Amino acid sequence: SRVAGGAVAGAFLDTIGVAVRAAAVELGGVPAGATDLDGAQDRPFFAADPDAAVKWEQVVREAVSRGDTVGGIVEVRATGVPAGLGEPVFDKLDARLAAAVMSVGAVKGVEIGSGFAAARASGSENNDPMRAEGFLSNNAGGILAGISTGQDIVLRAAVKPIASIAREQLTVDRSGRETYVRGRHDVCAIPRIVPVLAAMVRLVLADAVLLQRRMKGGQ
Repeated sequence: SRVAGGAVAGAFLDTIGVAVRAAAVELGGVPAGATDLDGAQDRPFFAADPDAAVKWEQVVREAVSRGDTVGGIVEVRATGVPAGLGEPVFDKLDARLAAAVMSVGAVKGVEIGSGFAAARASGSENNDPMRAEGFLSNNAGGILAGISTGQDIVLRAAVKPIASIAREQLTVDRSGRETYVRGRHDVCAIPRIVPVLAAMVRLVLADAVLLQRRMKGGQ
C-alpha cells in the first residue's frame, strides 16, 4: 500500500519536476564504493554501485551459512524540490520525512545531509556557505530550519538485521518459561525496503507541495 501510494505521489511530483531515487549504500557493514542512484533500479539489492552488489552477495551467503541476518543503509535523494516546503516549528519538513521513514518496519535510524557526522564537525566545516549563485555545499541535506532550500534532499535510513533468524534464540513462552525458538529464513530486508522508503519520501513531498499550494490560496 505504501508503494502504491508512493507511485501516485510520484506521478504528481513528476509534473513539477521532482524526482525521488533510492539505493542501498551499505549492507552487512560493507559500504558501497560509489553512489549511482540512477542505475540502482536494475542491480541486485538496489545497490549503489555494481561492485558492491557482488560483495554483498557474498555477505548474504555467509550470513545464510551462519543462520543469521544482516542489515544495511539506504540513501534516498530527491531532486528538483522547490524551496519553501515545510515550516520552522511544528511541521518541519525534515521531521515529517524522519517520521515517515521511521514508520517503516526495521528502520532504526534516520539522518539528513551530513547527519551524525555533523556532531563531529565544527560549525565552519558543517555550514553551507552561499554565493550569489547559491549554496556551495549541501551538508544540510536540502533542508534548513525545517524548510527546503531548493537543493537536493538527501536522507539515509539505517535498517536493522531481521530479528527472526534461523539459529536458535533464547526467549520465554507465554507462561514465562525459558525456551528456544527458530524463525523464518529471510536474510536481509534491504531488497524489499528500498522502494518502500522511496515511496514514503514521495508521499511526504507531495503532501508538502499540496499544503504549500493551499496556503497560497490554491495556486
